Amino acid sequence: MSETPVDSSKRTWIITSACAGAVGGVAAAVPFVSTFQPSEKAKAAGAAVEVDISALQPGEKLTVEWRGKPVWIIRRTKEQLDDLATLDSQLADPDSKRNPDEFTPVYARNTWRSIKEEVLVCVGICTHLGCSPVDKFHTGAQPSLPADWKGGFLCPCHGSTFDMAGRVFKNKPAPDNLEVPPHMYLSETQLLIGEDKA
Repeated sequence: MSETPVDSSKRTWIITSACAGAVGGVAAAVPFVSTFQPSEKAKAAGAAVEVDISALQPGEKLTVEWRGKPVWIIRRTKEQLDDLATLDSQLADPDSKRNPDEFTPVYARNTWRSIKEEVLVCVGICTHLGCSPVDKFHTGAQPSLPADWKGGFLCPCHGSTFDMAGRVFKNKPAPDNLEVPPHMYLSETQLLIGEDKA
C-alpha cells in the first residue's frame, strides 16, 4: 500500500496556519496572565507610608492612612507615660502576649507598645467589630468612663476602652489590644509605616 504524497503548497499552508494559531493563542493569553499581577492602585494601597512627625507636640495625635486603615501617631506626655505602668491590673493583656504576631511586633512588646516611649503608632480600629474608637485623652470622670480615667480611647459602639498604649481594659467586648503596624524610624523625625526592616 503506497502513501499519498502531501502537496508542498498544502504543507506550507498547514505550517502557516499552525504558526498563526500559536501566535494568536499567546496574544490572547498575555492579557489574561497579566491580570494575576497586582494593579498599580493595589500596589500603592499596600505601600509603606512615610510620615514627618517633627511638628507633633506632646499630647497631639496625627492620623495617616495605610492599606485603607487609619493609623494614629500620638506623642504622649510624660504624665501619660507615667500612668501606663499603674494600669496593668486593670488591663486584659498588659504585656501584649495574646496574639502577638498579629497585633504587636517584637519591638513594641513593652509597656509603651512602641519603639520610642513617647511615640505610639497604632491602627485606629477596634479589635471587636472594626469600629473606630474616639480620643479620650483628658483624665477624670466622663460619660461612659470611670472616675479614675487616666486617658486613652473609647469605642462608642460597644464601650471598649483602651489606654494610651492601645491596651484594652478587662471585661470589655474588644478581645485584643489595638494593632501596632510594622514601622521603623528613617531618622529622628521621619517614620515609615508598613515596613520594619532596613
